[in-house]
Amino acid sequence: MPDRSWQFGIFAPAGFATEPAAVDRAVARLVALGHRVHVDPTARSREQRFSASDDERLAAIARMVSAPDIDIAVAVRGGYGWTRLLDRIDYASMARKPTRWLGHSDFTAFQLAALARSGMITFAGPMAAYDFGAAQPSAFTFEQCFGVLDNTTWEIECALEGPSQVVANGVLWGGNLSLVAHLAGTPYLPDVEGGVLFLEDVAEHPYRIERLLYQLLHAGVLERQRAVLLGAFTEYELNANDEGYDLAAAIAHLRTRAQVPIYTGLPFGHVRDKLTLPVGGRCMLETRDGMARLTLSHYA
Repeated sequence: MPDRSWQFGIFAPAGFATEPAAVDRAVARLVALGHRVHVDPTARSREQRFSASDDERLAAIARMVSAPDIDIAVAVRGGYGWTRLLDRIDYASMARKPTRWLGHSDFTAFQLAALARSGMITFAGPMAAYDFGAAQPSAFTFEQCFGVLDNTTWEIECALEGPSQVVANGVLWGGNLSLVAHLAGTPYLPDVEGGVLFLEDVAEHPYRIERLLYQLLHAGVLERQRAVLLGAFTEYELNANDEGYDLAAAIAHLRTRAQVPIYTGLPFGHVRDKLTLPVGGRCMLETRDGMARLTLSHYA
């Protein structure tokens, strides 16, 4: 059981709930854990591929900000939609509120914009439908999420493949690779020097993943980091043109070009078992012989 009781606000700032029953399961599961839950109207509405119009999704964000009792605003799902809203959000006002913002995937666009525009810390982690409302929820995901939310520091030990005996300490940031690359050259990508960058993606072929990483390399983003942590890259299929060119080959190639330690195996992404990572918090990374310790701090 979590150490604290939180008030969750479930809202849909991007895509619509493809399985409305998952929202109901998320509510029931969070309530069973002792939390209170407010469900925004956007969590069950739909307009084209979005949960609602741009104006209504902005209004949903404003409702999460203005509600006096919402501790954690958690997105129903990702999809697409935050990009349309980035230049219409009052980040300074959001940053003055104690609300914690939780999600991943398309949520990355908002998280990085909030960090760039106001220094606001958000949380890359589970979402209402995919995670809290899963038919078979992940105990690991729940433990990691509430471990971070209930504490001022959190330590993770996991296997990571990459250079041995590296110590790196910096701002933790990143998220979905396509969204990070998408924001390059805009005022919504944080200018992080000496950070720990984490990345994941879904339904992107290895050559596209390599190309996106090259965009960050050519933009100077990778070289300014102390370490790059690669999570899960899922839901793609190799084809006859690849002839051995897989994700491992793409990453091996990038390691010859980028002058920064690159690790694979971070438990994060469009996967059942995922960490919760404070975007804009601090991360101390210590690696030795294939194992890593990540100490998260400065996010409370």
